[in-house]
Amino acid sequence: MFITFEGIDGSGKSTQAKLLYAYLREAGYDVLLTREPGGTPIGDQIRAVLLDNMANTTMHPSTELLLFCASRAQLVNEVIQPHLARGGVVLCDRYADSTLAYQGYGHGLNLKTLRQLLTFATGGLKPDVTVYLDLDPVEGLARRRKARLFNSEEWNRLDDMELAFHRRVYAGYEALIAEAPRRWLRLPAAGDIAHIQDTLRGTLAKKFKARKR
Repeated sequence: MFITFEGIDGSGKSTQAKLLYAYLREAGYDVLLTREPGGTPIGDQIRAVLLDNMANTTMHPSTELLLFCASRAQLVNEVIQPHLARGGVVLCDRYADSTLAYQGYGHGLNLKTLRQLLTFATGGLKPDVTVYLDLDPVEGLARRRKARLFNSEEWNRLDDMELAFHRRVYAGYEALIAEAPRRWLRLPAAGDIAHIQDTLRGTLAKKFKARKR
């Protein structure tokens, strides 16, 4: 099973992905946790370029798009597809929906073109389930600033975008969920971390059970 995690920055998707990974591993699943951009030596180099908010502030949205797709192509071919082919479970912190939300709805790049590029970069691989941590952009940015101040977490080039950009991204996720509601598992990100994880585990348990039939 291929499970992706989506949401605006600060929504807690990385935390939930890590908790689910530990839970599934303890339960005996052959589970792999990875992230975008990055997840491979080549992808991690691309990630450094993409998120640098000091040296690369003039990066054009088209350049940004192609770098994300390059990192994703490497991750799919080197990591995700081989693990799925062995019958394992893959958890990925961000995937193709992030490109549609950020570069498509956020930057305003042509969605039809983006979908064609994503199909090429991923070989048509789509998630079985996409977990969406739903959080208002204002709260998300506030969380990111707090994490930067108290936990020394990175503040990247996309975090630096104006609030209007993050609102467009949020609206983009709404549109994507409306297109394929059965694939998306929407969870309110403002709640207790443990409660969100319990809800996530309960819902996915049903999907794993259905897979075994």
